[in-house]
Amino acid sequence: MVENKRWYPLYHVAAPVGWINDPNGFCTYKGQYHLFYQYHPYSPQWGPMHWGHVVSKDLVHWEHLPIALKPTEPYEKEGCFSGSAIERDGKLYLIYTGNAEVQTQNLAVSDDGINFEKSPDNPIIKAPESDEIRGADFRDPTVWEHDGKFYSVIASKVHGGDFRDPKVWEHDGKYYAVIGSKTTDGSHGQALIYESDDLKNWTFKSIAARAKENEGTMWECPNFAKIGGQDVLIISPMGVNPVGNKFLNAVDSGYMIGKINYKDGIFTRGALDLLDYGTDFYAPQLTQLADGRCVMIGWFAMWFADMPEQADGWAGTMTVPRELKIKKGKLFSVPIEELESLRLDGVTHSKLTITEPTKLDGVEGTTGELIVDVNLAKSDDFSISVRAGEDEQTLLTYDKATSTFAVDRTNSGEGPKDKREVQLSPANTLKIRAFIDRSSVEVFLNGGEYVFSMRIYPKETSQGIIFASRDGKLILNEVSFYKLAEGIPQPEGSQPDRQIAS
Repeated sequence: MVENKRWYPLYHVAAPVGWINDPNGFCTYKGQYHLFYQYHPYSPQWGPMHWGHVVSKDLVHWEHLPIALKPTEPYEKEGCFSGSAIERDGKLYLIYTGNAEVQTQNLAVSDDGINFEKSPDNPIIKAPESDEIRGADFRDPTVWEHDGKFYSVIASKVHGGDFRDPKVWEHDGKYYAVIGSKTTDGSHGQALIYESDDLKNWTFKSIAARAKENEGTMWECPNFAKIGGQDVLIISPMGVNPVGNKFLNAVDSGYMIGKINYKDGIFTRGALDLLDYGTDFYAPQLTQLADGRCVMIGWFAMWFADMPEQADGWAGTMTVPRELKIKKGKLFSVPIEELESLRLDGVTHSKLTITEPTKLDGVEGTTGELIVDVNLAKSDDFSISVRAGEDEQTLLTYDKATSTFAVDRTNSGEGPKDKREVQLSPANTLKIRAFIDRSSVEVFLNGGEYVFSMRIYPKETSQGIIFASRDGKLILNEVSFYKLAEGIPQPEGSQPDRQIAS
């Protein structure tokens, strides 16, 4: 059970107890939003994966539902790994990876969105075994065409032990699944596409895309989505080496913008770019809403990182939902507008000149939404401290000489000590929007052009927000701060079997 709620989130999705990682099955079903997640309910450490489950009417207020999947069958004896969900004929279909000696894709179906029955025909997808698999990148010199199909020697069999995380969608009356994999020699991550008429019988179609130099040796959690009229492939690649201020974590998530040819299953695309510049963002999953928006939620933690909340009986949370947009040929990530419904009391300060460390009336707390509009043209180097106390703070800093913005958690309390940064394009203003929760901060710059997702573990008494200029002045056009309402039920200390009985 949760022993202490000091770091348990107020409005980010988290399990009532135990460990969580990847978001799964993010979808709309019968007028509600469903989100599943990788879940080990019996300890705050990773273990045999189940599927936890929450539901919402507005994407910000969530309710816990019973566990959706448990590893009960031989093909999933080591866990029900990640996957996705889709509605068809009034039923909710879960397509997920069964983890055993090899990884396979499996089906579970529900009439009510709560109770799921696994298909007697599982596994429904096994790794292809052909030595000549259609697909790859058009610019790969090992690829050739024959009778309208594409072949590649380098694709030589798919690694059956790394064949997972199916994301399913519908296009022109057919269903498609993209599955993460790698080549048998372990040198190239790749995304496979399968095709189906009924979600039960699947045919291998192609290798839609494969890693080039330093694009990863295994592609996890692939997602295809239509954003602004363009196709986007989001992946969580393993084995990418750091490049400047990018890909600095144990693993990161990235995206490629391009175009899918549904006839041959090939994704013609640009280069891999980073999705989030923070320390704690992985395995995001996307869903397309009825109004056309593409919304993403990611796992708000990081493999191999210290997780001080484990001492309290839980581990891991999800990011706030984010709408994805394409601007300037880049993918922007914006907090969804529904998050404004969490706002309670708010305060706004305008036209401020800061020459010494300053706290503003009503701008403080363990949780909240902070919006800052900075006049860069007239400001010198500056910092904004959040969750600041006597001996700790999380620093947002800007260096004018290099146009570098950083989030520094060296003195954030318990947990990892590091910082992340990005070099901004020269501009006259900088707009910062930060969502602060009990053990996290998410910073969105200039309408989501850059995002930092960072877990922090300060004392409950560290509630200050301090604005400061370094040897000069800080000119603030406007500062707004909102207290936020509860979005996820708070744990009551009950045992997992009683609280989330299936």
